[in-house]
Amino acid sequence: MTATDERERHGATGGGRRPMEGLLVVGLEQAVAAPIATRHLADMGARVVKVENPRGGDFARHYDEALNGMAAHFVWCNRGKESLALNWTDPRGAEALERLLSRADVLIQNLAPGAASRRGLAAEQVTARHPRLVAVDISGYGEGGPLSHKRAYDLLVQSEGGSCAITGEPGRPAKAGIPLVDLATGMYALTSVLAALYARRETGRGSAIAVSLFDVVTEWMGYPLNFTMGTGVEQEPAGVGSPAVAPYGAYPTADGQTVVLGTTNDGEWQRLARQVLGRPDLADDPAYAGNADRVRERTQLDTVISAWSKSLTLARAQEILDEAGLGNARLNSVQEVLDHPHLVARDRWQDVATPTGTVRALLPPPIAAEWSPPMGAVPALGEHTDAVLAELGYSADEIVALRADKVV
Repeated sequence: MTATDERERHGATGGGRRPMEGLLVVGLEQAVAAPIATRHLADMGARVVKVENPRGGDFARHYDEALNGMAAHFVWCNRGKESLALNWTDPRGAEALERLLSRADVLIQNLAPGAASRRGLAAEQVTARHPRLVAVDISGYGEGGPLSHKRAYDLLVQSEGGSCAITGEPGRPAKAGIPLVDLATGMYALTSVLAALYARRETGRGSAIAVSLFDVVTEWMGYPLNFTMGTGVEQEPAGVGSPAVAPYGAYPTADGQTVVLGTTNDGEWQRLARQVLGRPDLADDPAYAGNADRVRERTQLDTVISAWSKSLTLARAQEILDEAGLGNARLNSVQEVLDHPHLVARDRWQDVATPTGTVRALLPPPIAAEWSPPMGAVPALGEHTDAVLAELGYSADEIVALRADKVV
């Protein structure tokens, strides 16, 4: 069943009005956290104007040239937006930005520490001038703490917030492979905007919102923080597994693949031991009766399961696990995910235009019966500058003058 089939099954073709249509979002943004939030608003139909420095733009444009000569991060986070190249540190650029904000519904910014407030663009400052605006400040460490002045990138905040310590292998901490904290922060910014827009329908007023990467990662550290707070024990990272549950991990198969399987309750453990491993003695052994027991005996159980998995091909191992009603997966490479039959069967890949040609992009995760995402183009730096300025009341001669003075 394709994504279109899923929508049609619910009685709609996805051609209806998108929920954020008619809203103007301004992004003073760079890298991932703010751009992923505004991209999802664009996916929901909002008009997103990305304000970029005329000299180079969002620095994520230049991370690499991996995708048709464009940076992979930038293409991912910036489709469906308009690019306004504007030096808003120049008084004339600041005036143009203020005109834009006077029309906007949402502003999201993740500039360097102090940069927005110095220019009157922090959330509380800008909502004081434009009371209907929903404004979000994304920062590394929030205000009022000893780290508030520091620059913060995903790796740095994962390290400071403890998530690297619980990732990887014992004695070998690791960063999550995806920019976990950037993405989580973007999602908190997105949900906060949606909540504030909902509230504005009743109050007529916007909101000033602040979200910090450090607060996000420490919130998402809830389980390990609670565990250590309650026990005084810092759990060791478990690689492709979990310190909280056992057996739960990756096991080699006879054909050089890896099957990932796990149990999340005692009933599943009983089925694994009896039906899959053929070891009723393990199922009856009180040493493995509860999850906490099995976590303590993880090494012994992993040895037994690895011996079982090495005797089978991946396909046969997964067939047996499916028959027993146990969760399992294949450990895939990035290339294998690109070619994943589940994405192909559900029509998840769509074409998106970029300045250097068409690329494939995944549809956003939500599937709505009534509307579909526009999957708009990735903008070139400053591609929409003239059109946006004209819309803001600038004449052709004024735009030429601004361009000559490198304000745009």
